[in-house]
Amino acid sequence: MPKKNKFFLILIALTAFFTIISALLTGIYAYINYQYEVKPNVIESEFSFKVNQGSSLSEISQNLEKENIIKSSQIFKLVTKLRGNESKFKAGEFLLMKSYSMADIYNELSSGKEVLYPFTIAEGLTSDQIVRVINTNKLFDENLAVSPNEGTLLPETYMIPKGMKASMLLKKMQNAQIDLIDSLWPARQKDLPISSKEEAIILASIVEKETAHNSERDIIAGVFINRLRLGMRLQTDPTIIYGISKGEPLYNSKGERRTLYKSEIYKKTPWNTYQIDGLPPTPICNPGEASIRAVLNPRNTKFLFFVADGTGGHAFAKTNEEHIANVNKWRKIERSIQRSQRKK
Repeated sequence: MPKKNKFFLILIALTAFFTIISALLTGIYAYINYQYEVKPNVIESEFSFKVNQGSSLSEISQNLEKENIIKSSQIFKLVTKLRGNESKFKAGEFLLMKSYSMADIYNELSSGKEVLYPFTIAEGLTSDQIVRVINTNKLFDENLAVSPNEGTLLPETYMIPKGMKASMLLKKMQNAQIDLIDSLWPARQKDLPISSKEEAIILASIVEKETAHNSERDIIAGVFINRLRLGMRLQTDPTIIYGISKGEPLYNSKGERRTLYKSEIYKKTPWNTYQIDGLPPTPICNPGEASIRAVLNPRNTKFLFFVADGTGGHAFAKTNEEHIANVNKWRKIERSIQRSQRKK
């Protein structure tokens, strides 16, 4: 056979061989790609999957297969590499659906859209108390050793990912309070006897400790504003408690919750507003948004006094005589409560 014909035969054979190989590889890739893109025919349900900080593609793929989320870790790893997406995974806990394809799963794990959990901090807690609440919650991977400055946190419900650093939540709470007071300060009532945002937070912390009723906050804020304008002492019990125990509940020798002793009312501390003029040097707790709003826009009244009324609210008075009458009513209610408790 002439050499020329042999050359053409070899060329045809090689072309056919490479065409077959190419078709085979194309078919394999198409199959792999199909397996990557196809959605499983399963009953719809959702579940969470966690990607640890620093996890490699191999670890993520193996964990997905181990938890029966995908059928093949090799296919997931191969396609992810071929598409140049190996380094785009985010750490965190993610919500996935049983009907997700591998492509869908990759999109979720690289999106950064973690599962978020509601975490509520109650209004009126001190910074130490907030730190204790955080340190006993399993959502966080670290324990806080130091509390932030009193009154610098905004209590509310925060949506947070599992494993969030507790220090990041504190920063979020601090920034939330700054943003809130910055937004409310320009629209505050004119001629308030408070000269700074810091003083507004101090007074709001006192309002927060005096009532849990939203309907009363602006009235109580108005009482304190009236007193400050007249140069009267605020005379509020929570400031005495803060000066004694930094806001922790008081107990008697039997370990029972107690009220203030008369000697404590006369004990001078930097926070005792029975003994000092004006505002204390720091907040006495972390006030919520409602109390901050109340202080910046208090109810316009002539009330100068208030005392518990036995219903969970307060009785307000314009004069000392009216106030004494309200106090006497409250003492009768207290004695009645104490008698009923003793009978039990």
